[in-house]
Amino acid sequence: MPPVAVRRAATARRITCSAALALSPTSSLSLRPHRCRGDRSHTTAAWRPVSVLDEWVAKEARPISLRQLMVFGRSLTESRLINSANYVRTELPTRIAHRIRDMQHLPYAVVKNRHISDVYNLYYNAFDSFRKIKEINTLEENDEFCKTISKNLQAHLTVIPKLAMGIIECSDLMDEQSLDKFMNTILRSRISRRVIAEQHLALTDTYNSPWFSPGAKLSEADFIGEVFIKCVAKDVVDRCGRTVQALARATYGPEVQVPEIKVEGHLSASFPYILSHLEYIVGELLRNSVRAVIERQIRESGTAKAGATEPVAPIEVTICESPQLIIIRISDRGGGVPRDILPHIWSFSKGPRGQKLLENLGQVPKMAATMQELHVHDEIGRADLRTPSYDSPSTSSLSSLSKRPPNLQLGMGLPLSRVYAEYWAGSLELHSLEGYGVDTFLQISRLGNKNEQLTTRATIDAV
Repeated sequence: MPPVAVRRAATARRITCSAALALSPTSSLSLRPHRCRGDRSHTTAAWRPVSVLDEWVAKEARPISLRQLMVFGRSLTESRLINSANYVRTELPTRIAHRIRDMQHLPYAVVKNRHISDVYNLYYNAFDSFRKIKEINTLEENDEFCKTISKNLQAHLTVIPKLAMGIIECSDLMDEQSLDKFMNTILRSRISRRVIAEQHLALTDTYNSPWFSPGAKLSEADFIGEVFIKCVAKDVVDRCGRTVQALARATYGPEVQVPEIKVEGHLSASFPYILSHLEYIVGELLRNSVRAVIERQIRESGTAKAGATEPVAPIEVTICESPQLIIIRISDRGGGVPRDILPHIWSFSKGPRGQKLLENLGQVPKMAATMQELHVHDEIGRADLRTPSYDSPSTSSLSSLSKRPPNLQLGMGLPLSRVYAEYWAGSLELHSLEGYGVDTFLQISRLGNKNEQLTTRATIDAV
């Protein structure tokens, strides 16, 4: 049999097996001897008929851009709010359905992992909930819809750590490239759903607020829903820098010599963006650089206390502005990425460090992937990093539900930051000079006219 035919036959057998399992009300692991590493326990899930997904998987998601979000929300009326509700009402089950089908196509032993199975059940319950909601015609119906959105967003705060643990535990059952493709797809889709859901919640909150006046002119410092109209890159770097420096003192002690963060270039460069996305990316990059510089100082001098050694090298941030792009370069002299770790920095399965990171992830029950989850109260107030005013899961996630210790490394920062960057058609690249330091380059669309980058079932099957 030709190699192509062999691959197709293997794929067909895997898909048939997965689909058959999905039709079964209960399943046993005895059909396959493979086991996942780490926590060896598995779960028996109640699988639903796959046919109920077919109608929704056949639909294509309708991507949007930041500019569309701004234009739509700038002139908010009751009619527009109802239209927003019905867009979200149909988009959420469509986007969730594609991800459920992705999970049904995974190898049986992977889907049976208790963490992946938990995520599957969360997704199916959310899909089942949203697909049954009828067309929204009144503000009262919209308020009830918002309660359903908030409930599901809250429940899904466990998704990121569960997915990460499941992928690491099952890294011996699938190749690293396939696992990372699955994780990138499912996390990008998760971001897309939270964007449209939280944008609608924010618009509803704005419309219901006592100071809302339809047609009122917004200042450049305003948010339209979750979109910050004029996001100044330097301000974000400064805020995240203060947070990261506070984290370093919480980790290494108050006497530690924390590297200075110098910002240069086009300091007034601004662009529309979702602030929590940018804060997460910049915060993680600065956190990595600050930690690398401090730990290099400890290795070479035995201490990083202020006054005990020469001043540590600063972190240099350069902001570049062009007609269509914003580029942020973060440079450190922390010694570079170790050669054995470098091949795995963008991977979610993490290679030889997987077992240690698996133990760390077990300490983080919930994760919204926001900079505020790493917040330290000893130097800056929570107002320094924006939180939404409406009572939503975002507010809960920003109050550090994860209880993540400041020195706990999860191995999620770089790969998740790249997912965030690429979601709005940007990019994130890292260049390491072993023995010297690291340069990271974040590229962002300045105009906000790039559609969200989505992956549907059709594009997955075409790969």
